[in-house]
Amino acid sequence: MRSDYLLSQLDVLEAESIHIMREVAAEFERPALLFSGGKDSIVVLALAEKAFRPANIPFPVMHVDTGHNFPEVLDFRDKRAAELGVRLVVASVQDSIDQGRAVEETGRWVSRNRLQTVTLLDAIEEHRFDALFGGARRDEEKARSKERVFSFRDEFGQWDPKNQRPELWNLYNTKIKRGEHIRVFPLSNWTELDVWSYIERENLEIPPIYYAHEREVFERDGILLAVNEFLPRTEDEQPFTASVRYRTVGDMTITGAVASTAATISEVIAEIAATRITERGQTRADDRTSEAAMEDRKREGYF
Repeated sequence: MRSDYLLSQLDVLEAESIHIMREVAAEFERPALLFSGGKDSIVVLALAEKAFRPANIPFPVMHVDTGHNFPEVLDFRDKRAAELGVRLVVASVQDSIDQGRAVEETGRWVSRNRLQTVTLLDAIEEHRFDALFGGARRDEEKARSKERVFSFRDEFGQWDPKNQRPELWNLYNTKIKRGEHIRVFPLSNWTELDVWSYIERENLEIPPIYYAHEREVFERDGILLAVNEFLPRTEDEQPFTASVRYRTVGDMTITGAVASTAATISEVIAEIAATRITERGQTRADDRTSEAAMEDRKREGYF
């Protein structure tokens, strides 16, 4: 007697991601999960919870804090880590600046985004992490699509797209030398719409700024930026209040909002399904400066 067993698309993606996470836990000595409180890392953390329950998640979570993050997201980060009982490692960009390891940027597009590289690599060395889970998806932008699921980084933390290891089916190369590490992307085959659909299905809590809310913003080069103390404005950049939400969260100085009235998860999904503009193209000011901006940062060692 035969009974067909069919999995939904989200079930297939979930199973693949859980397999990847268990593979890392089995093969590496000191993995960690990069957790910012953003939607992608929320899903990765939820997958980790599923992968190892009823036991606790067997590795810490780490956030590279620029000091310019949205307060709502930091509150959510701390709350979620406490709920799961996981160790939260916060690597501070401000500490790197104070120690002379990084230099504060100046100018119209002042940002601490690039400064995260030094902070992250110092934290990897300090805690001797040999694998880091990230929430990157291949649909984000062109440089992301060149990544493998297990993305090798050399002893300087650098990524070389021409020196990547082949991945045959679901066989991953986990061998590294001392000082090297692997970035692991369990959401490689997910899309932004998949992430939102999974959040809806699993009823995952997310920071409120992902939903439409009233916020004081100003427009710069076609991007709506939150009025904040870290980003100087010119005289013609007058603030105004608008109904907005965020498709992604990060440094307040470079992360743009989108005009929206989507106040529920179903309304957000409908909005995402209809858009033809990529998440980063619509909301990340730093990626508009150059088509190679993301790839440059990946080579430097952060992403």
